[in-house]
Amino acid sequence: MGAEPQAPAMRVDVVTIFPDYLAPLDLSLIGKAREDGLLDVRVHDLRDFTHDRHRTVDDTPYGGGAGMVMKPQPWSEALDHVLAQDNPSGAKPRLVVPGPGGQPFTQALARELAREPWLAFACGRYEGIDERVYDHAREDLGLEVSVVSLGDYVLNGGEVAVLAMVEAVGRLVPGVIGNAESLVEESHEDGLLEYPIYTKPSSWNGREVPPVLLSGNHGAIAEWRHAQRLARTAARRPDLLHASHATDGRDVEISAATAGDVPELAVLTRACWVQEALANDTLDIPALHESLEDVRAAIDTTQTWLARSGGRLVGAVRTSPGSSDTDWFIGRLCVVPDLQGRGLGRHLLEHAEGTAPGGIRTFTLVTGARSADNLRMYKKAGYRVAEAAAPIPGAVTLVKRRR
Repeated sequence: MGAEPQAPAMRVDVVTIFPDYLAPLDLSLIGKAREDGLLDVRVHDLRDFTHDRHRTVDDTPYGGGAGMVMKPQPWSEALDHVLAQDNPSGAKPRLVVPGPGGQPFTQALARELAREPWLAFACGRYEGIDERVYDHAREDLGLEVSVVSLGDYVLNGGEVAVLAMVEAVGRLVPGVIGNAESLVEESHEDGLLEYPIYTKPSSWNGREVPPVLLSGNHGAIAEWRHAQRLARTAARRPDLLHASHATDGRDVEISAATAGDVPELAVLTRACWVQEALANDTLDIPALHESLEDVRAAIDTTQTWLARSGGRLVGAVRTSPGSSDTDWFIGRLCVVPDLQGRGLGRHLLEHAEGTAPGGIRTFTLVTGARSADNLRMYKKAGYRVAEAAAPIPGAVTLVKRRR
C-alpha cells in the first residue's frame, strides 16, 4: 500500500509595507511546516501596488486629526492580486486585519482560524486603513473580514500581531506539532492556565520536585495538576474564573431537574447537539431527535442535573447506572454555547462523578469521535478512549477509573 496523500497545505497570505518583518516565519516549527508543505505562507509588499514614484500608501485623514491613513487603492489592488494568485477554483480567504478595535485574539479564535483552508492578513500602519477597504472586501470581493486585537494596547503596525497569530494558528494545523498530545495540556485550552512543570534532576539547589509527580499514580497526578491550574488561574488571571461563572462553581447553582424544566432543557440540548452534528458531519445523533416527552421521560429514569446562573439555564448533565454494578454512566453533558470552553463543563462533570454511589469503580461516557473540544476536556479530566465500540455510530466511549 502507498502512503496516504498529504492534506492540502493551509495557505496564508500577508500584505504589508515591511515584508522583511515577517522573516521569522521562516524559523522554528512554522518554518519547518513551510518546508514540509503543511503551511503555504506568502508575503506581499503593499507598495508594489502603488503607481507613483514615491510608492505612496498613505495620505492625510478627512476631517482633520493627527497621523496618516492608508489609502484604499493599493489595498484594493493587493487584495485582487492575492485572490488571483494560483487560484483556478476561485476560492476565497478569510481576511484578518489586526487592530486594537477588534475582537480579542484568544485560543478559541486560534482554533477557529486553524480550521480555515486559507487566511489573508492585512497589516495596517499609521492610523489604520481607510474604512472603505473593509467594505470593499466584504461587499465587492465577498470576503469574511475579521478585525482582531492582540491585546488592550496599541502597536505601530499589524506585523507583530500577524507573527503572533500565524504562530498560534499554524501550530494547531495537523502535523505541525510533532507530539499533538502536548496541545491538550496548554494554557487557555479550557479557560485555565497551565500547571507547573518540572524535569530532572528531582532535587536542585535545595528545591524538590513535588512528590506526587514521582509517585507514578496518574490519577493523583491529574488531580494535583488540576488543583494547581485552578490556584494559578485564581492568582494570575482571576478574570478567567469570573468570566466562566463556573470554574470553581461560583455563581452557579446545580439542582435536580423537574418537569417544569423540560422545555428549557430541550432547547439547551438541541442548541448544543447542533454544534456536535456540525463537528461530526452527521444528523444521526439521538439528542437531536428527542421530543419533549422523551426529555420528560429521561428525568424520570435518570438523575438529570441543571446548572443555573442568575436564573438562566447554562448547562446540564445526566447520570445513571452503567453497564455493570460498578460503573456509572454520565451522559448529555452540555453547556450553553457562549460559556463553552470556560470551565463549566468540567464543573458539571465533577458534580456528576460526585453523585456516584460508593460501590462505583469506573465512570463511562460517550462523545463524538470528531468532537475535538469534548475529547480535550475529558482527557484532561482523566478519561481515556475505550477499545469497546460505542453504542452510537461515529462516537467513542471513554472510561475513567474512580480514585
